[in-house]
Amino acid sequence: MRRRGFGETFYLALKINPVQVFSYDHLYTFTYNTFRKIGCSQEHADTAATGLLAADLRGIDSHGVARLTGYVRLWEAGRINASPDIRIVHETPSTAVVDGDAGLGLVVAPFAMQTAIGKARNAGTGWVSVRNSNHFGIAGHHAMMALPYDMIGMAMTNASALVAPTFSTERMLGTNPIAVAIPAGSQPPFVADFATTTAANGKLEILQRKNEDTPLGWVQDKEANPSTDANILKKQGALLPLGSDREHGSHKGYALGSIVDIFSAVLSGGSYGPWAPPFPAYVPMPENMPGQGLGHFFGAMRVDAFRPAEEFKHHMDNWITRFRAAKPAEGHEKVLIPGDPEREAEQARKKEGIPLADSVAADLTQLGARFGLVL
Repeated sequence: MRRRGFGETFYLALKINPVQVFSYDHLYTFTYNTFRKIGCSQEHADTAATGLLAADLRGIDSHGVARLTGYVRLWEAGRINASPDIRIVHETPSTAVVDGDAGLGLVVAPFAMQTAIGKARNAGTGWVSVRNSNHFGIAGHHAMMALPYDMIGMAMTNASALVAPTFSTERMLGTNPIAVAIPAGSQPPFVADFATTTAANGKLEILQRKNEDTPLGWVQDKEANPSTDANILKKQGALLPLGSDREHGSHKGYALGSIVDIFSAVLSGGSYGPWAPPFPAYVPMPENMPGQGLGHFFGAMRVDAFRPAEEFKHHMDNWITRFRAAKPAEGHEKVLIPGDPEREAEQARKKEGIPLADSVAADLTQLGARFGLVL
């Protein structure tokens, strides 16, 4: 069986699912103007729009413009400050804590990552923990900011408590993604960007729009029984940690999600575990929150702090080339390197446009009407 390239899959998807296709520039302008309408500065609106559209370009539709209305609702609820005073509140030569002043995570995160990069330039590595922030889009976008400087980038964040720890019926953790971006030479960079759950919540939202079930192992009901109901979170169910159950390694996904929560929020002074602020504006804020807002964690490591950058990138090329040459399993054309599917998506969507589900396009059209904008 031949594996389809992304472009071919893209066209097949258009035939199967009702979508509308928009150019990147069109969606950028709409998104930028929406952020301006809620009070963002030109600089912040550009940063936020670029970060949000990075998800759509890379094929991660669950975290792109489909979430724009959610950000506006958070702003209307007074939970997002459109003109934040983002500042460093504690630092050493190689570390810092950033207070996001309840700003858009799409704006706070790049500030923090640039801080980590600046510290790495001087100290070899830079580590920044963030408090008092909000949802920051895809982690990979921020980790990749280190690549032009011959640095390895890391990004992670805690999130709304939708995940039940292994053996639990209670939702205690977020999907808590981890991203690592590693530069190479002639080969594209290695970019791993993944949730610490079997599936991210955004994938449930996509299935809900299609009125489809989830695969077994993504979610459980409120009694911790396996479920395939894409709407189970609305019925007090939970997402499952990476591994889906104890026999398949969910304790490892639980541990990974916990590490992200601690690095992002316990370390910075953000709200952690079941007290992490929920993304939907209609969900009440947790009581007795132990910290401020969502937390993030960023790292930048200068490659030449370990070995000459060109030497390292030569060996990264060798690593990537050898893994690409690994014998593929039956039914698969090739072995992928982390970041390959997203890079293929970006190449195709820059050329062919970004598909939006009809329901997402309708939602954005309604949003635009409120601000006098046309999708």
